[in-house]
Amino acid sequence: MLATYGFNATLTAKPGMGSRLVDLLLTGLDEGSPGASEHCVVYLVSRSASDPDVVHVTEGWTSEEDHHRIFAGEAAQAIVAQIAGLLTKESQYTDYVPVLGKAAF
Repeated sequence: MLATYGFNATLTAKPGMGSRLVDLLLTGLDEGSPGASEHCVVYLVSRSASDPDVVHVTEGWTSEEDHHRIFAGEAAQAIVAQIAGLLTKESQYTDYVPVLGKAAF
């Protein structure tokens, strides 16, 4: 499957909470979580090289509709609720239309 919709989010954790934020975001890959969905074809969590409390999430989805439907679900909303308490400010989002690329881990 190819991604036809995607976005990058930049989240800034409270001082010293970057690792907790990363751990929480990675639960998005657990069975039944949004990142484990067949419609999520890219789910990459990264940290800033200069500030460990700044975390980036890159997601690619089969469609914008699939993303919104799954994101509205109980599992995703539970993660979002926990994330909110770790942040110092509103997350910044950049949406995009994926073209092609590669990821290998």
